[in-house]
Amino acid sequence: MTTSIVQLGKVAVLMGGQSAEREVSLMSGAGVLAALRSRGVDAHAFDPAERGMDELRREGFARCFIALHGRYGEDGTVQGALELLGIPYTGAGVLASSMAIDKAMTKRVWVAEGLSTPRHVLLQKGQCTPEQVLALPGELGLPLIVKPVREGSSLGVTKVVNHSQVQGAINAASAMDADIMCEQFISGDEVTCAVLGTGDSACALPVIHIVAPEGQYDYQNKYFTDSTQYRVPCGLPPGEEEAIQSLVLKAYRVLGCRGWGRLDVMIDGVTRKPYLLEINTAPGMTSHSLVPMAAKAVGISYEDLCLHLLESATLDYPARQAQGSAA
Repeated sequence: MTTSIVQLGKVAVLMGGQSAEREVSLMSGAGVLAALRSRGVDAHAFDPAERGMDELRREGFARCFIALHGRYGEDGTVQGALELLGIPYTGAGVLASSMAIDKAMTKRVWVAEGLSTPRHVLLQKGQCTPEQVLALPGELGLPLIVKPVREGSSLGVTKVVNHSQVQGAINAASAMDADIMCEQFISGDEVTCAVLGTGDSACALPVIHIVAPEGQYDYQNKYFTDSTQYRVPCGLPPGEEEAIQSLVLKAYRVLGCRGWGRLDVMIDGVTRKPYLLEINTAPGMTSHSLVPMAAKAVGISYEDLCLHLLESATLDYPARQAQGSAA
């Protein structure tokens, strides 16, 4: 450990929030809070949905562990508030957070950098014509995936297997976001890979192979059932784990992420080519979460992981930290 517990100061674990992932965030936050306190950190729960962010400075918080998920927590908004307050925080900064939560923007960056990701069509709520909807299976094939552009935890995601389901899937996604992504379905192995660190010093943790009931790794199977299998070691053919780790590191770095993140990948069952799906810049820390699982596989306990992430808390503009401390 490079920072003493005393030097970490008073810590706020931001949890809950206003997004559709509030329930999961409260579970993540509770786990992080208990872990930090077990190591002697002066950590306190702080729910931005119930308290104004300005209270963080008034109450003397020195840094924040962001255990918020989705909007108003993972999208650059809370990061911007903390920048103005001059309070260092865990995870990606303002720009990287706002890009990463937007699946369409993330794809644009990855495609521009030559990184593989499934083909997609972007639609806007209330602006897609019946003709566009009918054309989707021809453009992307069946099955296809329909999802909100700015939600996580598989909320609002539908796997469409026939033409008659397309409009219903679009309606479900549009109930959660004004922008809807229709994406090519990649049939094969579903994996995820966490990254710790920043820039050239960032490293990929072991790949986790996810085997969900009937291939449905949805909200329920992510957080509330024990029937999903998580294989670590992943058991992939020789060389594939290293290739995926290399791919996710590039994807993480080109978005300018820092601290930590987790990237989801599909491997084509025939060609064995990996395709980037999305990135999470404030991953879950529940009992079912994948970053702690990958860390454990290399000997990093949940408590040590939380402490490591807290130590990495920083600002996009570190000069603000000194000003905030003096305020």
